Amino acid sequence: MSFPTHRPRRLRQSPAVRRLVRETHLVPAQLVLPAFVREGLTERVPIGSMPGVVQHSLDSLRRAAADVAASGIGGIMLFGVPAVRDAIGSGADDPEGILNVATRAVVAEVGDALVVQTDLCLDEFTDHGHCGVLGAGGSVDNDATLERYGAMAIAQAEAGSHLLGLSGMMDGQVAHVRAALDDAGHTGTILLAYAAKYAGAFYGPFREAVDSQLTGDRRTYQLDPANAREGVREAVADVDEGADIVMVKPAMPYLDVLADVRAAVDVPVWAYQVSGEYAMVEAAAAHGWIDRRGAILESLVGIRRAGADAVLTYWAAEAAAWL
Repeated sequence: MSFPTHRPRRLRQSPAVRRLVRETHLVPAQLVLPAFVREGLTERVPIGSMPGVVQHSLDSLRRAAADVAASGIGGIMLFGVPAVRDAIGSGADDPEGILNVATRAVVAEVGDALVVQTDLCLDEFTDHGHCGVLGAGGSVDNDATLERYGAMAIAQAEAGSHLLGLSGMMDGQVAHVRAALDDAGHTGTILLAYAAKYAGAFYGPFREAVDSQLTGDRRTYQLDPANAREGVREAVADVDEGADIVMVKPAMPYLDVLADVRAAVDVPVWAYQVSGEYAMVEAAAAHGWIDRRGAILESLVGIRRAGADAVLTYWAAEAAAWL
């Protein structure tokens, strides 16, 4: 009896062999932990739709950041939840606004041991929940929003943020923010462009986490889930405007876009494993329908395999302990 010369199973026969020939690797330094800090809290508050995730007080955020730095995780992305909101998101560029206060606290705690990152968007700070300033007709005014983003960028850089996550999906946001930062002397501040951010159905738990005031949707400025090539065009445009890193968000439903973006640009490409992805796995695991640890690690490896150089994930700290 003859057998094929090539037997792929030879390379699967033991954990040691599988580890040695593995194509895609996942290490803590490739993970970024999103973290929420809410103004006025004195202790952590659990987020109901995201088991295990909390809104932090300033004190608990400092402790969490120190733990994250010790774990070898690559970075922490901060989101602020203010006590007061208004139409233009005044708290976003207020030096005493919660996000800027939290940034200073975290940088003082961890220094350069962790890449401290801040969300640069107005949605958490506006009383209407949109990512920009509204015009007379109720739609987002792109150019007026860019002015707010420039002020917000300078405030975040002055608070010590190492990397700004431009998540608002306004046209020209990267070029405008880069120019504002450079003019203010912050030439070393890194820009992460949420280049391919889709107006999908996986953001619900996040909106609970930031107490979003949004009614309606963001389909006039975030990408249509049906469009893959458009996501690549957006990423290329953001790189041309000066983005240091580009993002695809969400991750799981857009792995094809992630792979295409990775092939199209020569800067680092990140992906955001969003709140809805997290909540689905946690809910299924809570019912005993899937193996929780296996599903978490497999999902992260899948995102890496599709081309992400780093992944924002709410499991960052837990996954780092397993790796």
